[in-house]
Amino acid sequence: MKYHPINNELFISNRANFTAQMKPKSLAVFNSNDIYPIGADSTMPFQQDRNIFYLSGVDQESSILVLFPDCPNPKHREILFLTETNEHIAVWEGAKLDKDKAIKTSGIKTVYWLQDFERVFKEIMTQCDTVYINTNEHYRANVETETREDRFNKWLREKYPAHSVAKSNPILQRLRSVKHEIELDLIQKACNITEKGFRRILNFVKPGVMEYNIEAEFMHEFLNNRSKGFAYTPIVASGNNANVLHYIENNQECKAGDLILLDIGAEYANYASDMSRTIPVSGKFSDRQKQVYNAINRVKNEATKMLIPGTIWADYHVEVGKIMTSELLGLGLLDKADVQNENPDWPAYKKYFMHGTSHNMGLDTHDYGILTEPMQANMVFTVEPGIYILEEGFGIRLEDDVVIQEQGEPFNLMRNIPIEADEIEDLMNA
Repeated sequence: MKYHPINNELFISNRANFTAQMKPKSLAVFNSNDIYPIGADSTMPFQQDRNIFYLSGVDQESSILVLFPDCPNPKHREILFLTETNEHIAVWEGAKLDKDKAIKTSGIKTVYWLQDFERVFKEIMTQCDTVYINTNEHYRANVETETREDRFNKWLREKYPAHSVAKSNPILQRLRSVKHEIELDLIQKACNITEKGFRRILNFVKPGVMEYNIEAEFMHEFLNNRSKGFAYTPIVASGNNANVLHYIENNQECKAGDLILLDIGAEYANYASDMSRTIPVSGKFSDRQKQVYNAINRVKNEATKMLIPGTIWADYHVEVGKIMTSELLGLGLLDKADVQNENPDWPAYKKYFMHGTSHNMGLDTHDYGILTEPMQANMVFTVEPGIYILEEGFGIRLEDDVVIQEQGEPFNLMRNIPIEADEIEDLMNA
């Protein structure tokens, strides 16, 4: 892995928090993701299942984690199963985790090779009543592929039909949404790498560069700072491309007078950052562009202040909508009649600001979190208002990642990334 080793205190703490919420006489199983094929002998780069990583720190394919806090045999209360490594594998693929490294990485003292799984699992299944299975129940999930976890869950139900089945997901949704201090440090590192990329491109952008040239500059900086690359598919949208919310082609020329909407974040140690900035191709905003830009920045600043313990996500978005409506009236994009006659289910401001303002962030860019429950300290949220004006040929979005505090305003993990219009102009013309 490119990233520095992570203190296993994080994973030990995460497992303790998870097992404390399990039913008596129950065990939980977590599988690594598959390595997905492309064609011939080509595969996609491996991405670890976030839940097994969260609970063990193991960032390797074909791994299984079993947690059984009530097991009569103390040795089997936490077990890792790994692919056996050997000299041949080390030569062809690089060294895999051996037992000593797995223990050091995870803090789990019992490590077996994968070939022993069915034998050991059969023994401990005679000692438990309930099995927690790992399912993806994120509100944005749209999975068509049968995963390694899906195949395991199917096998489990067929092999052990008399056992009760429970879901790990409701426990993990709550646990993962509130970040450990070590996690906050890792997310801050991802944000710092994103900052380096952004400062790099401010000196690079000029009329005639291609959107993909800018993407490449970010990737250069990310890889040079121990990141695997982008935490999500990057958006480099110049001109009217910014009015396509998930524009990812990044293949157009950046032209004088246009704006470029950047929605880009580095990952670090599987943790995400998520930044949006909008910059002028020519190094200077027009008066109208700056007027809209500053309006969005004001919305972002006011919205950020609302992210405090006890806030309900849906209520927060209603309040942000009111602030955005006021700004759109000031910009002449809405008039009083538009607001008076608006559809409550699709308010007038949605014509120019059609997406949400905030989402949980962490191991996943759109991280786990139960949005119907009040916000808590140490949750990480994005704040990302935007205004998209097709008829004027530009769209602007500004986005930071913030940590909710016990008291007061959230802590901005992107506080060092330039955002004020005047500062961006100064840096682009330095």
